Amino acid sequence: MDFVSIVDERLFIHFFIYWRCTTISNLMINEQIRDREIRLIGEDGEQLGIMSAKEAMKLAREAELDLVKIAPNAKPPVCKIIDYGKYRYELARKEKEARKKQKTMEVKEVRLSPNIDMNDLNTKANQARKFLAKGDKVKVTLRFRGRELTHINYSKQILDSFYEKLEDVAVIDKQPKMEGRSMVMFLSEKRQ
Repeated sequence: MDFVSIVDERLFIHFFIYWRCTTISNLMINEQIRDREIRLIGEDGEQLGIMSAKEAMKLAREAELDLVKIAPNAKPPVCKIIDYGKYRYELARKEKEARKKQKTMEVKEVRLSPNIDMNDLNTKANQARKFLAKGDKVKVTLRFRGRELTHINYSKQILDSFYEKLEDVAVIDKQPKMEGRSMVMFLSEKRQ
């Protein structure tokens, strides 16, 4: 072997160790664990006691499994002998299940105008009722154009009558308030 091939082989080994350390995950496994003492848990869950990382690594190799640091902040850190691929799969599956059970809440908007007719107001209230039944919040926006800004007091009555139509299923989160050229009110589902 010449000098160049020896250097290339060493670079490849260093690259492989670096790749293995960075690509697998944020958990430390096998050679990455450099603590003097660790608390070891066996593959079937029994406590094997406190020992050096080298001894634990030897036990993991004998079992043909990986040594994974599962509690790095503990004193001493806790490591477990497990099949790392299976462990990552289980974590991903649990995370997916948790995301599935989460409920996302959206804010739906209902736009009104100051000269809205009663039938249109009823239609908008029914739409808001559907949004509230799905668990979403409703942002009721009353937009003003031109000289409509001079009739703000009458417009507040429109928002009040809109809320009266939804009083049985809705609660006001934010009272009607002027924001620029519109009056905004937030509604959310009433909890029984």
